[in-house]
Amino acid sequence: MIADRALACDGVVRLSGGPFGTVATYLPGERLTGVHADDRAVEIAIVATLHRPLPQTADEVRGAVADLAGDRPVHVRIDDIIVEGS
Repeated sequence: MIADRALACDGVVRLSGGPFGTVATYLPGERLTGVHADDRAVEIAIVATLHRPLPQTADEVRGAVADLAGDRPVHVRIDDIIVEGS
């Protein structure tokens, strides 16, 4: 559900596992790339567009998942940027 909300945000192209694929959550029978959640924090790694300021995209992602994170901080990192039209 965290992944779905992050992907629905304006400026998010896809989730990213990071350069070594370490941003992931292991679920029964699958690996969810781009989201890592534990009892201390939620980390979301995204690939974004440049059609709006990157901090706005990160803030929207953070806000979209805040209620699912509970008291944990949500860290959004932008691993790559896609330039539209190139």
